[in-house]
Amino acid sequence: MNCVSELLRDDLDNCLARTQELWSEIRDQRVFITGATGFFGCWLLETLLWANRRLQLNAQVTILTRTRETLKQKAPHLAGDPALEILVGDVKTFDFPPGKFSHVIHAATESSVELNTEKPLLMFDTIVEGTRRCLAFAQAADARKLLFLSSGAVYGPQSPEVSNVTEDSSTGPDPLNSASAYAEGKRAAELLCAVAARNTQIEPKIARCFAFVGPYMKLDAHFAIGNFIRDQLHGNPIRVAGDGTALRSYMYAGDLMVWLWTILFRGTPMRAYNVGSEQPVSIRELAQAVAETLTPKVGVEVLGTPGPGPTRRYVPSTARARQELGLTCELPLAEAIRRTEKWFMNTDLTSKGAR
Repeated sequence: MNCVSELLRDDLDNCLARTQELWSEIRDQRVFITGATGFFGCWLLETLLWANRRLQLNAQVTILTRTRETLKQKAPHLAGDPALEILVGDVKTFDFPPGKFSHVIHAATESSVELNTEKPLLMFDTIVEGTRRCLAFAQAADARKLLFLSSGAVYGPQSPEVSNVTEDSSTGPDPLNSASAYAEGKRAAELLCAVAARNTQIEPKIARCFAFVGPYMKLDAHFAIGNFIRDQLHGNPIRVAGDGTALRSYMYAGDLMVWLWTILFRGTPMRAYNVGSEQPVSIRELAQAVAETLTPKVGVEVLGTPGPGPTRRYVPSTARARQELGLTCELPLAEAIRRTEKWFMNTDLTSKGAR
């Protein structure tokens, strides 16, 4: 077994144990995945190919990527799996691979603050046109189930009076703010899924994803927890750029995979499910948790000072997923931080994961 799979063995076994009865649905089938070289995508491949080998499913997986070398460099053990086929193309214009596919997972999104700020129209078009293309492919390939990875950003700024935002929230982003391109793109993409559900055989499943931590995550993007782990890995003080009062919640990638596969296989079509942890933590507390959990110990520096106005929140309610699908968030935050740091410490992907 390669070193990466060995490091993830406990997570992969746990995911398989919690989802084992679901996998028979893709036995002898073909699955198509976009965004398969990102954080979500690598985990989708890890868990899918693990189940494929362990349960002898004889499934085939085709992934869409802009460059063939990306997965080979980031996860050569995945790129070399005999069940995997790599299709090179742009999510907005890719040529449809021939034949039928039973399941489509649309996970391709560039969740870049820089892109969203500097090129909002490109961000919006990539999400919307990419989703349109994936839905057209699913129809052509006679696929029935499609999992669309949406975002909690569709709710817009969370009201300070709402501790955990629910799926039936009627709030939304400001359409007159160009920084809403990512969130509005996700909203429009969900609408495209609704139209497809009405007019085709496709059964879209919607996962509104919040904040996560785990192996393969980016360490130099706008994700606070990744930045904090990066600082600790380099032996530097953990620096909080703002005042540290904003509230987030974090789900470990192993739990995330259980949720996403369960939503794809068992979720109700065109019924959105929030995906994430319900346990809020301030950014200051998060920085302190990373500093206290990992060794060697480093300090925490909070660069900003609290200003006027309510505390910003980004925390979901997951009652729907818990009650309808029996899903739970099992791994505590401290252990999630430990496993993430251990993975980066013991692979040569520290710099690659930070891209």
